[in-house]
Amino acid sequence: MSDASSLDALVDALRRLPGVGAKSASRMAFHMLQHDREGAQLLARALQTAAGTVRHCDRCNTFTEAEICNVCRDPRRDASKLAVVETPADQAALERTNAFRGYYFVLMGKLSPLDGIGVRDIGLHRLMERALDGQVSEVILATNFTAEGEATAHVIGEALRARGLTVTRLARGVPAGSELEYVDLGTIAHALVDRR
Repeated sequence: MSDASSLDALVDALRRLPGVGAKSASRMAFHMLQHDREGAQLLARALQTAAGTVRHCDRCNTFTEAEICNVCRDPRRDASKLAVVETPADQAALERTNAFRGYYFVLMGKLSPLDGIGVRDIGLHRLMERALDGQVSEVILATNFTAEGEATAHVIGEALRARGLTVTRLARGVPAGSELEYVDLGTIAHALVDRR
């Protein structure tokens, strides 16, 4: 690529981002160095600050700068409902709907035996402590509808049901505004099974 080792290091660092390959990383690096050095400095400072100050919430495991995040500190939320999500991004998506007013637990991953990720790696023990705090009566499994997300939901659901909690799963089905002829067959099948 070039004879600048710091440029190579920048490209390698950018390649760590999800979905960014060698070409995209090179384009980003060249753009910032050629056209937006101020933006590059801003990005570097923001990453440095975030890496040094952002931590996990002691209650729900999401990202926060405080010991307890803003959602967990909000007394107006419904303490009887706990939504389990895979990532802080999933939590943010649910929050943007304004449809859920309970609390969350963020796994920071999903079960993936092929990748060596088991129940200890996703914090199942911490989730069980949180769900069994005496306030939670329903746990909503809001993991993704991938094979790993389904397996994660199944394992968590079985463990929580064995301890007497009500466990529900996000519904799945045909997206609003879509036409059946263009929806994939798996989605239609799930919509039929999960109909109400």
